[in-house]
Amino acid sequence: MITFDEAFDRLISHEGGYSDDPRDSGNWTGGAQGVGQLKGTKFGIAACSYGYLDIKNLRLEDAKAIYRRDFWEVCGAAHPAIKFQVFDASVNHGRGNAIRFLQRAVKVADDGEWGVKSQAALESMEANDVLLRFLAYRLKFWASLQKFDIYGRGWTNRGADNLLFAAEDN
Repeated sequence: MITFDEAFDRLISHEGGYSDDPRDSGNWTGGAQGVGQLKGTKFGIAACSYGYLDIKNLRLEDAKAIYRRDFWEVCGAAHPAIKFQVFDASVNHGRGNAIRFLQRAVKVADDGEWGVKSQAALESMEANDVLLRFLAYRLKFWASLQKFDIYGRGWTNRGADNLLFAAEDN
């Protein structure tokens, strides 16, 4: 069973320190390059979602509290290996996208809202199958992004690490 603390330790290894790269849309309070203030990202907490925070001076403990509150419980009851993957994807892509990836993995309509049909489909599938499909949809998503040429190496490494975690956890 993966605890929140273990999941956070894994996740934070994917998230860097402070960055105010102007090419990264997440670093802007408006969520798009050049829109709003360039406040940056720290520990994966981005200005586009948390523009009211002093990102540059954010403490690790504060980031951890945000992750527990906003990202840990994204879908219903799930195998711990799946729960970690959805947690990581929620932080990296947003809750809605993480749910859509999971819905595609369990072969239901990907509306971004976790409900009874999604949960029933999840429960009817083997965890390993869900994990493989979920991670494939994440990789496809990263590859579709316009900024893959800039950030793709890091995203691919994150995906590879998550495949290794999935193998350990399942």
